[in-house]
Amino acid sequence: MKKIGVILIIFCFCSEHIISQTNILFTNSTSEQVLKGNFNPNNYLSSTPINQHDDIVSYIQNNVSPDSLKAYILKLATFENRNTASDTISSTTGIGAARRWAFQKFSSFSAQAENRLIPSYFQFDKTICNVTQHRNVIGVLPGTDTSNHEVIIIEGHMDSRCENECDITCQAQGIEDNASGSALVLELARVMSKCSYKNTIVFMLTIGEEQGLYGADAFADYCNLNDIPVKAVLNNDVIGGIICGQTSSAPSCPGLNNIDSTQVRIFSYGGYNSIHKQLARFIKLQYKEELLPQVTVPMMVTIMSGEDRSGRGGDHIPFRQNGFASCRFTSANEHGDASNGPGYTDRQHTTDDILGIDTNSDGVIDSFFVDFNYLARNACINGTGAAIAAIGPKKPDFNTATIPGPGIIIHVTQETNYPTYRVGVRSTTNDWDSVYTISGYYDTIFPPVSNVYYVSIASVDENGLESLFSKEIVIQNSQISVTELEQESIQPIELLQNRPNPFDEATIIGVIVNKEFSYKKAEIVFYDFNGKIVENLPIDLSPGVNEAFYQHGYGKTGTYFYALVIDGKEIQRKSMIFAN
Repeated sequence: MKKIGVILIIFCFCSEHIISQTNILFTNSTSEQVLKGNFNPNNYLSSTPINQHDDIVSYIQNNVSPDSLKAYILKLATFENRNTASDTISSTTGIGAARRWAFQKFSSFSAQAENRLIPSYFQFDKTICNVTQHRNVIGVLPGTDTSNHEVIIIEGHMDSRCENECDITCQAQGIEDNASGSALVLELARVMSKCSYKNTIVFMLTIGEEQGLYGADAFADYCNLNDIPVKAVLNNDVIGGIICGQTSSAPSCPGLNNIDSTQVRIFSYGGYNSIHKQLARFIKLQYKEELLPQVTVPMMVTIMSGEDRSGRGGDHIPFRQNGFASCRFTSANEHGDASNGPGYTDRQHTTDDILGIDTNSDGVIDSFFVDFNYLARNACINGTGAAIAAIGPKKPDFNTATIPGPGIIIHVTQETNYPTYRVGVRSTTNDWDSVYTISGYYDTIFPPVSNVYYVSIASVDENGLESLFSKEIVIQNSQISVTELEQESIQPIELLQNRPNPFDEATIIGVIVNKEFSYKKAEIVFYDFNGKIVENLPIDLSPGVNEAFYQHGYGKTGTYFYALVIDGKEIQRKSMIFAN
């Protein structure tokens, strides 16, 4: 029998994971000391500081250059093969030449920013394609506040690959995957190092992503084992292409050769009370409120249900596994699912992942697969989100209560000294329905009536800057008073509407457990319109909100049904809509 009560969740990281990367070394020890908060911020002050949030956002928006991004990508293509195990001796080809060039770029950016950006290699030992030693390339921009020396990481993987993950001789320019993300990180290092932030920012180009996320894994493990307070991780992978492939990983393209240059997807782990989804929502909020009023081409920032595309993964995942808030930025359209099987014609993970084609045979590429203006817009979204997170106030905590009618009382219990707070409320989607502003640490909001609310808050300082948002609290129908909620008549368990609904490729099913009870087996059963069982998804039930993540695959449409079944008995059933 399963007894619902306090459940101890053990995150089992096997010994191979913990020590899989060994002999960790920062080639510049100063960068490591900054990560640990052991530095004097006065040594890294700018003589003409750009430190007000309006100035920082405007600076990023006005200085991120599509031409610079293009130049970085063109240079990365010249190294021919950036496989993790490729040549480290040549000065012109292979991963060694590429990472030395990237290190030199960080050094030159530092020289332009009064030597405030600290370039370093992050070296680790791990056998990857028979090569044992590898290096990420990082640039560390020290924060101005060592009393709260949290760290924000903007990353992208620099390695590339062809069909065989260990092929070190093929032409592996890896333009979309992932020269585009590498260029974005470099450009933000160039631009953002001219500004000043309370928190330290790390710009990182990782290695070994294509063979198993090894470079990110090594850095995430290092941060965990050394108590580095990582505040947020923004991973950029396949972030500049705009053309849909035939086999694009779901959820993605509407069809072959579809063009989308005005949408970016943010993937993150979890649903209810996920620090990763909260980070994605925070970034989207900063885009809407800080950046959107300044742009000429508006962007759609889409918060995805899944942690990544179906069956895929990226360098944000090791950070999530180590307990750090992380998310992944990816283009709306992607050219292939990297399956590389018979009949595969898309570019990703092939020698055809190139910059573009010469349509008139004059020797000059005139049709590009990467849109540099689109990549620049994505860089600005990254930079704005990271910058506001790096200068904002401390994250609060709170309690809530319902009152008769549609009101919700917000009582801030931690970080109560701020003049105002933002309250994010959502019901049926991954995004907030509304974001309210309240005065003081005790106030009431009045959202539209819903069966369930998911509520979180952020501190707002005297400059109007939000912190990252707090944990979420789930509130059932606000028409019911606290006294009524405590009555014995309340249902012990409730199946919630899936979120989002309608949805494309994945959705989250929630179950609220209000009273302790015993059971042997619980599952969510999915039915098509004709009543045929499509899938059985096990779910563990404990007091509070429990969620199951359902990926049905891409390309289905219509109304389906799902039911909560406990010990063979159907408890509740609801409908949901597949939008694509």
